[in-house]
Amino acid sequence: MSHAATGYLFVAPFMLVFLAMLVLPLAYAAYLSLFQERLIGGTVFAGIDNYTRALTDPRLLEGIGRVALFFLIQVPIMLMLALLAALAIDSGLLRLAKAFRLGIFLPFAVPSVVAALMWGYLYGPDFGPFAQLADKLNVARPQFLSSDWMLGSLANIVTWEFTGYNMIILYAALRAVPHDLYEAAAVDGAGAIRTAWSIKIPALRPALLVCVIFSVIGSFQLFAEPQLMQRLAPSVIDSAYTPNLYGYSLAFTGQEVNYAAAVSFLLGAVIVVASYAVLLITTRRSRS
Repeated sequence: MSHAATGYLFVAPFMLVFLAMLVLPLAYAAYLSLFQERLIGGTVFAGIDNYTRALTDPRLLEGIGRVALFFLIQVPIMLMLALLAALAIDSGLLRLAKAFRLGIFLPFAVPSVVAALMWGYLYGPDFGPFAQLADKLNVARPQFLSSDWMLGSLANIVTWEFTGYNMIILYAALRAVPHDLYEAAAVDGAGAIRTAWSIKIPALRPALLVCVIFSVIGSFQLFAEPQLMQRLAPSVIDSAYTPNLYGYSLAFTGQEVNYAAAVSFLLGAVIVVASYAVLLITTRRSRS
């Protein structure tokens, strides 16, 4: 057997799983999105009618705008916390650095469902510890589940979950920075803050870009947290609160599988465009 054939043989199991679990489901979803289920006539070919409907669907557009606002608010806060944690650990001045690193990363190991349930209990306006503390202090109970606070409450959960994940990426990038640069900075009299600002943060730009792209994908795919918080605040979180939740509701509650497939593909296009915009903006700034 030739070396080329051996290579293809090793790659074959991955390609089979890739085709079965990704390519074929996507192709089938694309096929479904081109049809409509009608009371008279059954399933008929609709072309791009489902996509046209999605582009003018106010509930979908409102959900996309909501997660875009979520991204603009939550991601900078999360990445700033992750950056500060990575810099603190890499500085070597932090006591119990390993315990600190583990403590920040540990929430990432908690499943999103468990995290949402836990924070849902903390947010509870009647039984949560914050509400009980407010009663003891004779102050108004915080309305974490109100329409004005809900997006921030969800952002807090996601920040708690993924700050450690991004911190690990940034910390790994910091460990790859040549120590000669630190030694040269020390010879020039640069302190820890100056070294971090002039050497470490510029070296983290590629890693930060990766974190931002991952955050774009995660923000527009927001599902588990609002889906579970909907049980606690059904009047605030409806079936179209996020695009992913809307697609799920269309497919499994409304039985509009064809339209849900079109919504999913449109959401994927939004993610691709947003990720490309981040790459384009970052590339232009690095060249300027």
